[in-house]
Amino acid sequence: MKKREAEINDKKMTLVSHLAELRIRLMWVFAAMAVGTAISFLYVEEIYGFLVKPLHDSMGEGDTNRLIYTGLTEAFFTYLKVSFFTGIFITFPVLAIQIWKFIAPALYKNEKKAFLPFLIATPILFFAGGACVYYFIIPMAWPFFLSFQSTALDTVMPIQLEARVSEYLDLIMTLIFAFGLCFQMPVVLTLLGRAGFISSDWLKSKRRYVVIIVFVIAAFLTPPDIISQVGLAIPMMRFS
Repeated sequence: MKKREAEINDKKMTLVSHLAELRIRLMWVFAAMAVGTAISFLYVEEIYGFLVKPLHDSMGEGDTNRLIYTGLTEAFFTYLKVSFFTGIFITFPVLAIQIWKFIAPALYKNEKKAFLPFLIATPILFFAGGACVYYFIIPMAWPFFLSFQSTALDTVMPIQLEARVSEYLDLIMTLIFAFGLCFQMPVVLTLLGRAGFISSDWLKSKRRYVVIIVFVIAAFLTPPDIISQVGLAIPMMRFS
C-alpha cells in the first residue's frame, strides 16, 4: 500500500515538474513575442509600407491610391495588430526552440539527431511560405481583384476601390500566416510517417481524397479567387 502511494506521489511530482517547465517555456515564448511586438511598433510605418507595397504596385493610373479608415481608433489599433503580427512572425524560431528544449530531455541521443532537422526546417518553411505568398501569389492576385474597377464610361456609375486599411492588412497577414503554416506539411507528414501513423502507400491510395481536402483548406484560407487558392493548393499537394 505504501509502495503504491509512493508511486502515485512520484507520478504527481513528475506531472507537476513537467507543468512547471512548460509554464517557464511559455513565459519565454510570450516574453519574446512581447519584445518582438514592442520593437515592431517602433518600425510599424516601415512594416506598413512593406505590406501595402504589392497593392501600390498593382494599381494603375486613375486608381484611388490610398487606404482609408472609418473609425477614429481604427488606424491606431491596426498599427498595434500589425506590430503584434510582426512580433509573432519574427519570433517564431523562439517558439520552435522552446518546444525543442521541452521535449529534448525525453529523447534518446539518436532520436534527438533524427528530430533536430525538423526543428531547423520548421522556421525555414514558415518564412518560405510567407515569402511565397508575398512575392509570387499576391502580385498575381491583386491585379485580378483590381480589374473589376470601372469608369463611368463602362458602367454608368464607376466602381472604384476604397479599401479600408484594417481589412487590407487583415487579409494580407492572414495569407502570410496561412501559407507559413501550410508549408509545415512536409514536417507534419514526415513525423507522422516516422511515428507509424501514415505511410507513402497510404497517401498514394488516398490521393483523390487528399486533393479534395487540400483544395477545401486552400479555399477556406485564401480569398475567393482561383489564383491564391491554386497557389496555396499546389505546394500542399506537392508536400503530400
